[in-house]
Amino acid sequence: MSSEERRVFGARVADLRKQRGMTQGELATAIGRTASWLSQVERGVQPVNRLDVLRLLADGLGVPLQVLQPDAPAPAEAETSSPPDVNDLDRARLVLSGHSALDVLLEPRQDFSPDSLAGLRASVDRIWELTHGGQFAELSAAITSSVPLLEQAVRTAPAEYLPELHDLLARIYQALSAAFVRQNEADAAWVAADRAVREAELSGSALGVFVGIYRLCHAFVRLNRLDQAEHAAATAVSALLRHVECNEPTPQHLSVLGSLHLMLALVHARSGERTSARQQIGAARRVAGLLGEDRNDFNLEFGPTNVEIQAVSTAVELGDAGEALDIADGLRMDGLSAERQARLLMDLGRAHAQRRQYAASLDCLLRAEGLAPEVVHTHVVARAVVRDLVLVAGRSASDELRALAGRTDSLA
Repeated sequence: MSSEERRVFGARVADLRKQRGMTQGELATAIGRTASWLSQVERGVQPVNRLDVLRLLADGLGVPLQVLQPDAPAPAEAETSSPPDVNDLDRARLVLSGHSALDVLLEPRQDFSPDSLAGLRASVDRIWELTHGGQFAELSAAITSSVPLLEQAVRTAPAEYLPELHDLLARIYQALSAAFVRQNEADAAWVAADRAVREAELSGSALGVFVGIYRLCHAFVRLNRLDQAEHAAATAVSALLRHVECNEPTPQHLSVLGSLHLMLALVHARSGERTSARQQIGAARRVAGLLGEDRNDFNLEFGPTNVEIQAVSTAVELGDAGEALDIADGLRMDGLSAERQARLLMDLGRAHAQRRQYAASLDCLLRAEGLAPEVVHTHVVARAVVRDLVLVAGRSASDELRALAGRTDSLA
C-alpha cells in the first residue's frame, strides 16, 4: 500500500467512522485496538494490508468489506451463509453453569475417602492430556464427572487433604479455561479462570494464582478487552519481578514469569504496538535463557522453543510474515504437545497467506489438521485463514481447500 493509498484509505475510515457517530476511542475499543493505532490508520501512517484486519475494521464500522476496501475479494455465491459455530464443550459449559455440590451444602457430611485421591489425581492429569491434544469432545465428557467429584471432595474431606484437593480443582479449572479459549468461548473461559484463581489461593499455591491470572488474560484477549488483559498481566509481572529480584527464582517462577511476558507480547501485538510487543518477546527470551530448557510447569509449556513459537505468532499479528517464517526456519517442535505444534503451523499458514503463498498456506493448515483436527476445525485463527484462502481463490478454489473449508465451517 503506497503512501497515497494509505492516505485515501485512512480518510475513508475516518469518514465512515464519523458517519456512524463514533469517536476514535469507541471504534478502537470495538475492534480491540488502541486509539493511537486507529489514529495512525486514519492519518495514513499505519498501513492495513491484512484481510482479517480489514474485515475487523469493516465489522466495527458496520459496513461490507467492499465498502471499506473496494478491491477486496468478494465472497463466492455459495459462501454467503454462515453455519453455527461448532463447539464440543457444551457439556463442560453446563457443568460450569451450576454448583456441583449443592447436596453437600444442604446436608453437610465428612465422608471423603483418602483412597480416592489417586483416582482424582489421574483424572486431572488426563484432562490436561486431552486439553493439550485438542480432544475437546472427550474432555467435555471427562469434565462432567471429574468436576463434581472434586467439588464434593473439598467439602467433605478433613483439613489435612484440602490443600491438595483445592490445587487439583485449580488445575482442572485452568484446563477448562484453556480449552474454552481455544474454542472461542471467552465468557466461559473467564468464569473457569476466575475459579482457578480462587482455588489456587485456597490451596496455598501463590504461583497457581498467577497461572490463573495468565488464563484469565487469554479470556480477556478473546473478548477484545485488551486493556483488562494488559492490566492483569502487567500487575502480575511486576509482582513476580519484585519477588525474583529479592529471592532465588525456582524454575517454576521463571516459567510463570516468562509466560506472562509472552501474554503481554500478544496483547501489544493485537494492539498494533510493535515496539512494546518486541520488548516483551525479548524479556521472555531472557527468562527462557535463565531457565535453559523447555519445561511444562503448570502446563504452560514454557521454554526457549515456546518463546520462538510465540515470536512467530507475534510477527504474524504485526503483519511481518517474512520475519515469522525466518524465526520458524529450523525450529524444532520435538516434545511439544500436538496442540502447540498445530498452533505454530496455523501461524505459519497465516504468514504464507500474508505473502500470498496460498499453496504453502494450505499445506501448513492441512499438516496442523493432521496433528490436532479438533483444534483446527474450531479455532478462530484457522477458520479465518481458511476463509481468506477461499475468498481469494473464489471459483478456482481446489477441492482440497473446499473440503478443508467444509470441515472447519469456514464457507462464509
